[in-house]
Amino acid sequence: MSEQNTRPAIGPVELEVIVGTIRSAELEIEAAVERTSRSPMIRDQHDYRVALFDAKGRKLTGRSYSALVEPVFEYFGADDIHPGDVFFWNDPYNSSGGIGHIPDLCTTVPIFFGERLIGFSQVFGHHDDVGGMVPGSLPVNATDMWQEGLVIPPVKLAERGVINEAVLKIVERNSRLSEHLRGDVDAEIGAAKLGAGRIVAMAERYGLDNLEAAFDSIIENCTRTIREELLPRIADGVYHWEDYIECDGVDEPKLHALRLTMTKTADKILLDFTGTDPEAKGPINWPIDYTEGRFARKWMAPVLRSLAETPERAAEIDMNEGVLDIIEVKFPSKGTLVTPTFGKATGLRFFILLRSLGVFAALLSKATKGRMPADHETIRIWGLHGGKTNEDFYLFREVLGGGGPGRPWADGSDVVHIVPNSRNLPAEFSETRYPVLVEKLGLATDSGGVGYRRGGLGYDKRIRALADSKLLSNADRALLNTYGVNGGGPGNAYGISVLHTDGSEETIPGMSDNISVEAGSVVNIRTTGGGGWGDPLKREADLVCADVRAGLVSEEAASDKYGVVLIKDGYSLSVNDGATVKRRTKLAEERGPLAMFDRGPYFKKIKRDAGIDWPVGWNDPDEGCLASDIEETNWQDEAPAVRLLKA
Repeated sequence: MSEQNTRPAIGPVELEVIVGTIRSAELEIEAAVERTSRSPMIRDQHDYRVALFDAKGRKLTGRSYSALVEPVFEYFGADDIHPGDVFFWNDPYNSSGGIGHIPDLCTTVPIFFGERLIGFSQVFGHHDDVGGMVPGSLPVNATDMWQEGLVIPPVKLAERGVINEAVLKIVERNSRLSEHLRGDVDAEIGAAKLGAGRIVAMAERYGLDNLEAAFDSIIENCTRTIREELLPRIADGVYHWEDYIECDGVDEPKLHALRLTMTKTADKILLDFTGTDPEAKGPINWPIDYTEGRFARKWMAPVLRSLAETPERAAEIDMNEGVLDIIEVKFPSKGTLVTPTFGKATGLRFFILLRSLGVFAALLSKATKGRMPADHETIRIWGLHGGKTNEDFYLFREVLGGGGPGRPWADGSDVVHIVPNSRNLPAEFSETRYPVLVEKLGLATDSGGVGYRRGGLGYDKRIRALADSKLLSNADRALLNTYGVNGGGPGNAYGISVLHTDGSEETIPGMSDNISVEAGSVVNIRTTGGGGWGDPLKREADLVCADVRAGLVSEEAASDKYGVVLIKDGYSLSVNDGATVKRRTKLAEERGPLAMFDRGPYFKKIKRDAGIDWPVGWNDPDEGCLASDIEETNWQDEAPAVRLLKA
């Protein structure tokens, strides 16, 4: 008899309890990381991941993406995995695609029930500094990975419970913030062990056979949900789309294309990266062509949740290892942005990592007549560092969020962080720990793309430097905008500038290192807004008025983009209904048909002035794509916060 027929039967109630317990265990791991780590990047900004896997290395929840367990199997094998072992690595080219850049140190603990391996508990975090050319270990002009910091292939940081202090000392010595790094690694090991204990307790409670049967059911439920609920909403066919990184940090700004072809059949999705541009000189490469693209498939699959019948249902769908039975991937030969040759720099691979989600979402928009969200914010890091010796060195650095995408059912969320659970540093923490003064933290007016459902807004932040320092900026979307979809407009781009003490203002490129900032200068940062969804001239005029009252949309944009004419009476604003109808009619006549995608002014200029060289078999994927007149959700009825704002 097959294993499928002989395994224990798990009832729905018992299965739901097990699923909830696994999720709770991951939350406990996260809490342990935050309470015991040392670096602001991990402890305060929450740039880390946790995961629980079964003995086959299958991730059991979709709470957040994680690294993979495959390097343990590949480097050590089943005969060299023991209780008390701790596996450790950060090598982008020897992590089965699960670790993309060197600051991410990954800690993995095997879980044993008696002498039997039953799973793995894993934590990896983005550490403050692991060496390299510049503080923070993300040099924008790196041309190989050895310039980015200490590279660690999969090793045993502990064997049968005994810590390898020599390895830890080497890791510490290569960091400018060695005390932070040692504390973080200790915290990650402890948190992973805590998670392992929770899985062992479940095995004791339910019995190992029942628990492993539940693991199988969890994976199968994910596959069945996607196949039955989500795939039927996508029209079968072959679709092409592409998006771009605007600069690699080494060459002058130019478009580096990530190209993707989606072939949708009744029960599968094939994602083919063939056509993607050659690898870059700078650190925007993403080595993901390993283990049949397991990481890429699990990373991109959650985009499908946007096709659920309701947002509430989308939140219930857990994207775990079961996605691998639905999504297949194909990669081009070595030497592209997603298949870089060994040793190419990868530090800022998060640009193309995020582009992959946007390209997949755009393909689904084409296959669903616009029923997908617009483009989302991207990851960007900025900071100041200074000090003259190791004793007074400081690194003030933030991962700042941006606007979420406008969606058919809702406006985009403001200043969300694509890194799950991450956040900006609190002003009180920043000012007491670093020589800075936070003068402003707010929402950037008009940064969200216009639309029937507008894009979310980015940050508007102003920091005064109280000591001479150096500025870093690791950001894309400083030239290219987040795209609007189904008639929605693009979100505003990222911008950073320095107002020097002599009164001059310097605009800083999105990818910059070691920009001199004298004491008393002010750094201004505005992060990206999300793309808008749908025709902005159809947005409820009262909602536009409410946005203007709240400072989210300017009066000029209300008139020029939304066609809403406002009556101002002191501090009171109201809609001039008759004038609004006339203005919207005039604007609609002047603009003509709306495109499915709006990539913004910089992209239009590139196409007009220089054009794009498409590879054989490719042409403009936007050509002929017009917005669809689909049924619009009456979001206003589902948004009590907006009704309160109007009142």
